[in-house]
Parts: sequence; C-alpha cells; structure tokens
Amino acid sequence: MSMAQQADPALGRPPASGPRESDGRTARRPLALRLLARPEVGVFLGAAAVLVFFLIVAPSVRQGSSMATILYQSSTIGIMALPVALLMIGGEFDLSSGVAVISSALTASMLSYQLTLNVWTGVIVALAVSLAIGFFNGWMVVKTGLPSFLITLGTFLILQGVNLAVTKWVTGNVATDDISDMDGFAQAKKIFASSFHVGGVEVKITIVWWLVFAALATWVLLRTKYGNWIFAVGGNKDSARAVGVPVTFTKISLFMLVGLGAWFVGMHNLFSFNTVQSGEGVSNELIYIAAAVIGGCLLTGGYGSAIGPVFGAFMFGMVNQGIVYAGWNPDWFKAFLGVMLLGAVLINLWVQRTATRR
Repeated sequence: MSMAQQADPALGRPPASGPRESDGRTARRPLALRLLARPEVGVFLGAAAVLVFFLIVAPSVRQGSSMATILYQSSTIGIMALPVALLMIGGEFDLSSGVAVISSALTASMLSYQLTLNVWTGVIVALAVSLAIGFFNGWMVVKTGLPSFLITLGTFLILQGVNLAVTKWVTGNVATDDISDMDGFAQAKKIFASSFHVGGVEVKITIVWWLVFAALATWVLLRTKYGNWIFAVGGNKDSARAVGVPVTFTKISLFMLVGLGAWFVGMHNLFSFNTVQSGEGVSNELIYIAAAVIGGCLLTGGYGSAIGPVFGAFMFGMVNQGIVYAGWNPDWFKAFLGVMLLGAVLINLWVQRTATRR
C-alpha cells in the first residue's frame, strides 16, 4: 500500500488518532471554579466565619438554648427572605413586604375580635388580603412598566398609614386587643407559633417551616418549569416573552408569593404575642432584601438561589443575638449589618468575576 493510501482515510484506512484539542468553551472547569460560580458558596463561607467568631468571643453561644434562639431569630427573617429572593431573581423588588406582615396580622386580629369570630376566619381573610396586596403590586408593575421600587414604595406608605389609622379607629389604640381566649386560637398557635423540645432545648416551629420552605423553593427553582421562568424573566423579560415564557403570570405570581410569606410571618407574630402593634414592620423589608443580596441574589435579577438567603438570614440572626451574648452595645447591630451587606456584595462581585474570567 502506498504512502498516499495510508494518509488518505477515503482509501480505507482511518488516520492515526492523536490528542484532541479543546478550547475554553468545551474544557471542563476545575471543581473549585465551579463551586465559586455558585451564588450560595460565598455566603456559606461568610456565615461559617461569623459563627466561629461568635463561638470564640461569646462562649454562651455554644449552649443549645442560645443556638435555638439564634435559629429562631434567623427563621423569622428567613421565611420572608425566601420569596423576596425569588422575586429578586425575577428582576423585581418589594419595599412593602415589612409592613405587609403587620397588615396581615392586624387584619386577622381585628376581624376576629371585633366580629367575635373564630380566629381561623380572620386567618383566611388575612391570607386573601395578603395575596391581594401582592397581586396589586405585580399587576401595577406589569401594566404600567414603572420600576417595582416606585410601585412598592407607594404601597409601603399606603399600608403604613392604613395600619396605624385603621387600628386607632377600630380599637382606639395603636395595638390590637388580646385574642388568646378566642375560639380556634390554640389550634392556630400550634401551626404558626408552637414549640417542641429536642434534647431538653426548646425549638420554635418556625425553624422547621423555614427549612421546609427553603427546600421547596430550591426544588421549584432547579427542577420545575416555573423556576426556569423565574430566571428567564429576571435575565431578560423581552427575550423570555419571545420564547413563550408567560412573563405577566410569572411576575404577578412572584409578588403574590411575597404576600404569602408576609401572611405566614404575620400569623406567627399574632399567635406568638396575642396582639399586634400597628407601627411595627417598618425597615424590615430592607433586612429581607439584604438577606437575599448577602445570599448571592443580584440586584439586576436573573441570578441567585434559595439556599443562599438561608445562610444570609442565619448571618443576621447570628449577629443580632451574638452581639447580645457577647455583652456588646446593641446599638452597633445596624452597623454590623451594613458592613456585612457591603462585604457580601463585594465578595459576590469578586467571585463572579473570577469564575467568569477563568
């Protein structure tokens, strides 16, 4: 056989195999870089560092009861941070989420007490009100095209004024009446505000709900078509609409999920303390948003996870209670939160740039 036949695969012999070349598009990235690209990795490392720090400077944190208190504090933030994070991944904000929690609790409390109804009636009506607030925010954003920052800022001011004015008008006070002796209260308390013991340590039921909601949100984001829609509308809603994503439905439903979270936390507040202060909730929306941002959600949308805000909320609870256990001045709490927020944003930016560049 001639040399030409040996070199020509068309004449019956394949060419000699050699090493395949690969470029940056097909080469598999190292595990470390793939982990860095995950939105929750940075906040996980930050949460671990904060935990170790307070374990050292505040020995009482090592007790089971102290950790249960920290987790409870984290859960009340984390339950709301989850739908807020999903909304941010979808490219929107909700500045009314903090006062919406109080609006829900006030509705359930005053309706049940003033009309002498079973408290479950107030709970169901409060759910409808919370979902309606979320629907209104989403519908206004979609139909007007205005930034959700402006729409929900207006809703925030409306709810803040209505909460205070209606409560004073109905009860003659800035707080609702005690409903602990009303029908249905004990059953509702078991669901929203009960506790159980693990190894002699009292654990609040909200911790369990928090973890269940986090697992459910993670499954929705990563394993369902709706999760793909969330990422799509947050990345580019026009492109998403062009490929058949129901942008209007996705946006409005995300705002309604925030309303659902506000209802749940509002019911927990009501059945934990039996009464509600109408002026509470202001500035809590910033904590929910900060927990989502610290958890790796981009302000521009289209990127994030449900696990990241879990660690973000834990950092908030850890710092909030850790300062107390360490015996420091609690006035420094907001300063710590500001440092955490700026640090998390810078770390997330560095992680994304590093992973993308390499």
